[in-house]
Amino acid sequence: MSAAIKDIKRITTHILQQMKLEGEKISMITAYDFSMARIYDDAGIDIILVGDSASNVMAGHETTLPITLDQMIYHAQSVVRGVNRAFVVVDIPFGYYQSNPTKALESSIRIMKESGGHAVKLEGGAEVKEAVEKIINSGIPVMGHLGLMPQSIYKYGTYSVRAREEEEADKLIADAQVLQEAGCFALVLEKIPATLADRVSKSLHIPVIGIGAGGACDGQVLVSHDLLGITKDFHPRFLRRYLNLYDTIKNAVGQYVADVKSGDFPNENEQY
Repeated sequence: MSAAIKDIKRITTHILQQMKLEGEKISMITAYDFSMARIYDDAGIDIILVGDSASNVMAGHETTLPITLDQMIYHAQSVVRGVNRAFVVVDIPFGYYQSNPTKALESSIRIMKESGGHAVKLEGGAEVKEAVEKIINSGIPVMGHLGLMPQSIYKYGTYSVRAREEEEADKLIADAQVLQEAGCFALVLEKIPATLADRVSKSLHIPVIGIGAGGACDGQVLVSHDLLGITKDFHPRFLRRYLNLYDTIKNAVGQYVADVKSGDFPNENEQY
């Protein structure tokens, strides 16, 4: 790792490209609020994704589809306030870019102006090429997303691994090239065979970030609530839990409840 990357004060698209060229893996995590974003930034994370997964882990919806553009902007504003070094990418939510490129651009402009984020992310390949080009031509960086695309979950009908079959794998490879040629600065590959992700990563000059796509990708992303063990009943093969905060927080609050009930809290040293 070069000193230029190690000591950089602000991650940019240029730095991310340099990291790929120098073989330094890129770390990426989701965040939805100021406090957690500040912790992740202090920990040295490279990219913070304000994901539409907020629909699931923050609002309790079954899918990512219900979250609105206004809600995404609110979460992104909160995250940006907590960040000094990381590059902040904001998901464009379902329904705010698929219908036409003009709407996609309008959504992206609102995200950038109102949140202070550094880039947007959207799902899809050739079918969103015009939208990607229109956004990029306005000066806004775009991160692509292929493989399992949560905004299309009702189309798939399952969260199982994508692109196992040759036809879908070929389309994914072609779509990855389309997104690169359209100007995307990076690409997320979600839940696809590791051999396919390896092939795509090596064929593109832009960074490829994997989630459930194996170790050959240029970087990795996880949903923070999964990584920290705040979610309880989600156990995909690709997830490594670094903490079990569900039980830790539950036990701490349980102890607080018991202390209040017993009169132990507050004690003489905890009052004025």
